[in-house]
Amino acid sequence: MNTLLDFYRDGGTGLILLVAASFCVAGLVKGVIGLGLPTVSIGLLSVAMAPPQAAALLIIPSMVTNVWQLAVGGRFLYLMRRLWPLLLGIVVGTLGVGIWLAGRETAWAGHALGAALMIYAAVGLSGARLSVPPGVQAWAGPIVGATTGGIASMTGVFVIPAVPYLQALGLDKDELVQAMGLAFTASTIALAGDLIHGGQLGGREAWASLLALLPALAGMMAGQWLRHRVSAPTFRRCFFVGVGALGLHLLLAG
Repeated sequence: MNTLLDFYRDGGTGLILLVAASFCVAGLVKGVIGLGLPTVSIGLLSVAMAPPQAAALLIIPSMVTNVWQLAVGGRFLYLMRRLWPLLLGIVVGTLGVGIWLAGRETAWAGHALGAALMIYAAVGLSGARLSVPPGVQAWAGPIVGATTGGIASMTGVFVIPAVPYLQALGLDKDELVQAMGLAFTASTIALAGDLIHGGQLGGREAWASLLALLPALAGMMAGQWLRHRVSAPTFRRCFFVGVGALGLHLLLAG
């Protein structure tokens, strides 16, 4: 497999512009609504490269922006105590499925990514208000985490079903944003370990990912500025419609 830097060279200016635009748009979305960077960036990049390559590019931008998100809120220890079964499930699911997939044919990964994006868009557009009773969280958390990790290992997207689950826990707005940052950070670390184990993330890929951090941060700062100037519900609807259309394209392509 060519390295990402080889892919940059082969793709030329067009690919570099695609990477910069993808992370800038993804950062913009995350700045406005607090999530969406991996979903948007991997979805857009997968039009031109395999999901594992897109996931390798994602690692450093995702880690930095999620730690940034995680650091705000002051409820870190409380959320760690409450969510550790979910976080453990994410790590186990990501690494377990990654080991199972090692050496197997993954040409279907783009279609799986498309299906995951469409499901995510459908859940987001439905406006459904779910609730998870406290009594079931002890066993539901690990199941949701392992499922999220498995999907992340296959597609690079780690929002389903973790985000709907977190939204159903009754957290306040600030706690929810910090909880998503915590879950996304755990997912990014586990995904990085999976990619390193599979030989898809090395020194050259890390440098390529570091370069992608700049447009991601620029987009995130622009999104935070835009957050106070646009209707958040309208922006979310447009986001989910776009994610659904991109998922349909990836599902039907090839």
